Amino acid sequence: MKILICENEEILLTALEFRLRKNGYDLVWANDGEEALNKAKSESPELIISSLALPKVSGLDLVKKIRSDNAETPIIVIGELEERESIVEALKSGVNDFLTKPFKPVELVLRVQHILRNY
Repeated sequence: MKILICENEEILLTALEFRLRKNGYDLVWANDGEEALNKAKSESPELIISSLALPKVSGLDLVKKIRSDNAETPIIVIGELEERESIVEALKSGVNDFLTKPFKPVELVLRVQHILRNY
C-alpha cells in the first residue's frame, strides 16, 4: 500500500517514516501542499496523510482540491489543537480522520490500518 505524506516537521516525518515502513507501507513524500497535489495525481496513493500547516498550498486547501478531483482516496489530517477550526473545516470537506499534535506515531499507524481495512 502506498501512502503520500505531506509534513514539514522533520522530527515527526522521521518518526512516521520509521513506524509506517516497519508496518510494510510504501511511502511517498511531499514537502508542501503544491508538491502533494502533484504527487497525489502522479503516484495514485491509497491513503494521504497531511499536516494542515503547509507552505504554498495549505493542508485545508489540499484536502478541498483532492476531494474535488477524487472523492475516494482516504485522507488523514494532522493539526495543532489551536487549529481546531481548520480541523472542523477539513472534516466538513471530507477527511476520514484527524490527529492533533502531539501524538504517538503508533496511534497514527493504528488509524491508518483501520482506514485501509475499511476501504
